[in-house]
Amino acid sequence: MEEIWTNLVTRPTDLGWGWWLASTVAGALAILLTLLVAQAFLMYFDRKVWAAVQMRKGPNVVGPFGLLQSFADLFKFVFKEILIPAGANKVVFILAPIITFVLALVGWAVIPVGPGLVGADINVGILYLFAISSLGVYGVIMGGWASNSKYPFLGSLRSAAQMVSYEVSIGFVIITVLLLVGSLNLSDIVLSQARAGGGFWNWNFIPLFPMFVVFFISALAETNRPPFDLPEAESELVAGYQVEYSSTLFLLFMIGELANIVLMCAMLTVLFFGGWHSPIPWEPLMWGPMPVLWFILKVVFFFFMFAMVKAIVPRYRYDQLMRIGWKIFLPLSLFWVVLVAGVLIMFPGAADYLQSWRT
Repeated sequence: MEEIWTNLVTRPTDLGWGWWLASTVAGALAILLTLLVAQAFLMYFDRKVWAAVQMRKGPNVVGPFGLLQSFADLFKFVFKEILIPAGANKVVFILAPIITFVLALVGWAVIPVGPGLVGADINVGILYLFAISSLGVYGVIMGGWASNSKYPFLGSLRSAAQMVSYEVSIGFVIITVLLLVGSLNLSDIVLSQARAGGGFWNWNFIPLFPMFVVFFISALAETNRPPFDLPEAESELVAGYQVEYSSTLFLLFMIGELANIVLMCAMLTVLFFGGWHSPIPWEPLMWGPMPVLWFILKVVFFFFMFAMVKAIVPRYRYDQLMRIGWKIFLPLSLFWVVLVAGVLIMFPGAADYLQSWRT
């Protein structure tokens, strides 16, 4: 499989440009459709977790065990009327959710879900993801500004400040991982965590556990997820930047937000939890489709953690959100960058061991 994928991606002239283009489009559509269908069931799973915490049933009517509830919600939104406020900037108003939706999905192009199973195995995958996540704030800002209403505008301002604040910490966390691995390629980051025969004790979350915690909490803030859902705060902003949206445009915002959450779960898996590798270095656990299954299980686990945080942690005040980002996470992540760099310089043997995967 890896050899076939490599041939399709790296040697298009040998196969003909038409075949290469068709295979590339087919691969992109396969990733897109798989992700969208997976999101429907992840939303169902999310709602079931909230229901279990609150001791109720959750979705249980549409389809067996309520499994088709997300698809029913999809059709409901699609067939509703799109309402645009009279004073809104119509072009920007429509573009905002489309931008959010597209940016949330294109980030998956560089996520390796298995050996050789990646849309674009580029050497600057981390920079690509960081750029895509940084651009995501524009959809929210455009939606809040174009709505021509004070509540969406306040929600978009909150989102801008929130995303910018926590992207700084996420950037420093990623730098600590890059120092250990010595590569910006996401596949290399996964392979580096199978050093010395593999096993969960070689995964990055053990030497970088504080950075894993910082990344997890920053991911909640980056995706406007509770307890940091201040841009959508229903108690004071009705629904934040989404107040004036309805029908398909509102659905695009929701799908984009959920896709960002799943993308952050995938990044946690790749950066800290060994990607597609088994936690136990036993060869049968890596046969056939098992690497992809391990990756999916890890992503679902982190999604479950996101759902549990939403269900049990109350919303923070905005000043508390900013204080955590600038006064705690930023100094802590910067300190760990200096610490990791200092250890690697002072103990060359540690650097050789951490990068032994290259040989």
